[in-house]
Formats: sequence, C-alpha cells, structure tokens
Amino acid sequence: MVRINGKEYELSGETLACYLAVSEYDSRRIAVERNGEIVPKSLYEQTVLKDGDSLEVVTFVGGG
Repeated sequence: MVRINGKEYELSGETLACYLAVSEYDSRRIAVERNGEIVPKSLYEQTVLKDGDSLEVVTFVGGG
C-alpha cells in the first residue's frame, strides 16, 4: 500500500508519473514529497512506488 495525502492506494510497482497522469494532476503546478524528500520533476518517470511509501502531492494555486 502507498499512502498519498493521507489515503492508502494499491500502487506498488507503478511509476509516480503514471499515478499523476491517471489522477489528472497538472505536473506543471504540483510538488511531490516522497518519504520526506522532494521528488524532482525530472525523476517522476523513473520513480517506482513501493509498499510503505508515503507521498504528499501539493498543488500550487495562483491568485492575487
């Protein structure tokens, strides 16, 4: 199980990029933290999710 923003998902073996695409996140407007460390956008395709991973996906919102 992988915990994302407090909810558990069965995503072991999937890449971070795949999860983000299926979840319809705009990768230009997010930051992802995996197990306490920021994941660079250049590594989303290579980052394979594993049992026990904890992710926080934060979406940036503009405004003024």
